[in-house]
Amino acid sequence: MIVVGTLSLLMAVPTLLSAWVDGSVPRTGAILVLIGGVLIVVALNNHGRGYTLAEIPDVFMRVLGRLTK
Repeated sequence: MIVVGTLSLLMAVPTLLSAWVDGSVPRTGAILVLIGGVLIVVALNNHGRGYTLAEIPDVFMRVLGRLTK
């Protein structure tokens, strides 16, 4: 959940910037931020002790390792 949430937040940045430059309402960016934020909060609550910043790259690598098997 933390990986998908982080990727969702990263994908929201260009969408929000594009909407801001165009002067339109950033609906897609707002939805991506909401989804990413909720997934990260749920992941942190379900993990028990939480994650440190040093653990985040390891989490990403474990998820990528599972996907490439």
